[in-house]
Amino acid sequence: MKAVGKALCAAGIVAGLLAFLWKDTFDPESLSGARVLLTGASAGIGEQMAYHYASFGAEIVLTARREAVLQRVMKKCLELGAKKVFYIAADMSSSSEPEKVVHFAVQKLGGLDFLVLNHIGMTPFQMWDGDVEHTRWLMQVNFFSYVALATAALPTLEENQGSLIVVSSLTGKIPTPFTTSYSATKFALDGFFGSLRHELAMQKKNIFITLCILGLIDTEVALEKTRGKVYLTAAPAAEAALAIIRGGATRVHEAFYPWWLQYMCRFRDWFPSHRDRVLQSYYNYSSP
Repeated sequence: MKAVGKALCAAGIVAGLLAFLWKDTFDPESLSGARVLLTGASAGIGEQMAYHYASFGAEIVLTARREAVLQRVMKKCLELGAKKVFYIAADMSSSSEPEKVVHFAVQKLGGLDFLVLNHIGMTPFQMWDGDVEHTRWLMQVNFFSYVALATAALPTLEENQGSLIVVSSLTGKIPTPFTTSYSATKFALDGFFGSLRHELAMQKKNIFITLCILGLIDTEVALEKTRGKVYLTAAPAAEAALAIIRGGATRVHEAFYPWWLQYMCRFRDWFPSHRDRVLQSYYNYSSP
């Protein structure tokens, strides 16, 4: 454990130096007039992203399942300064919805500069109970609909040298308890969009992909699910939303929020024999 302690100390020093030397290249003005399709926009991180994009003067199409809530979010976006806002209610568990949503957005905005994939299906935070059908449904919502949305949007993103922003999770980098099906969908996103990034580069297509890796965020749903099971302080949804937007606007390959998640992932790679010991310190293993 002494070696691990030294390694953590060294990693902390490196992280501190990088933070000191890092220069923020994000320019909010670059998003003025940007055309954005944002999924999962009715609550939580997606709602907060909608408000940030609006305050930067973007043109936005919002989508989620609940029409009444989308109308409320749209109204606030207009008050915050969005140049244009539209919404379309859609259920991403339906295989026909993604293409319809992209076509609606392109029609309303005349094209897309950013496709922000943020929606997720509701899933219990519990040990695996053998529900294969739920896992199939969750893969449709959390993975296959992302693939379908991205595929439909690739032509307009290529035309406008746009960006795909894919919201993922630490559970898509590190397997964690109580998230078997959810973690599988997030690992799938990492694999698919990481491979797609290479293929776009090989084809000389100027479409950028940013994968956003989030920790525990203080949304109502996340806090309720993890209470008594996870020993982590939840980070603010509004800050997480801004970190996602910054990552996409500055075209980084991976954006981590909170920032220290990047070093947790690196530590796990560098010291595989201690990976489970570190993870276990954040979970209540006596309360399944």
